[in-house]
Amino acid sequence: MKKEEEIQQAFKKLAALCAKGEHCSGEMLNKMRLWGLDEEAQATIMSKLVAGKYIDDERFCRFFVNDKIKYNKWGRRKIEQALWQKQMDDSISQKILDEIDDSDYLQVLKPLLKSKEKSIKANSDYERKIKLMKFAIGRGFTMNLIRQCIDGIDDED
Repeated sequence: MKKEEEIQQAFKKLAALCAKGEHCSGEMLNKMRLWGLDEEAQATIMSKLVAGKYIDDERFCRFFVNDKIKYNKWGRRKIEQALWQKQMDDSISQKILDEIDDSDYLQVLKPLLKSKEKSIKANSDYERKIKLMKFAIGRGFTMNLIRQCIDGIDDED
């Protein structure tokens, strides 16, 4: 009976957490491991959370990707890394990331590079380009998108 109570209590805590915001199965499993629940209990709780639609990794992934692009202004590579850290299944994350068009990333990257360009101190155009590329790579954007944007900025000058 003690184990059943422990499972119920953990389920209630996790369900309340999931009701407040989107979470993925990886986060919930980590919490249960920290609480010292055995694998059987974790599986039982996870199946209840999924059945009750408290956890839906695809839904979480969609929100996560859109938020990171829109609000954090991240590129694909950085989002992929963050999803990997959250132990998101590749089949889910890659499908959702593949649905995003390059133009969505460009809409974020162009203004980001334009504003960054104003604060860059460089002795030559080459040095300025390199610094902009490093900045964009750090944000997780791919080289082909970075080149498109940097060439676009040069064309506007």
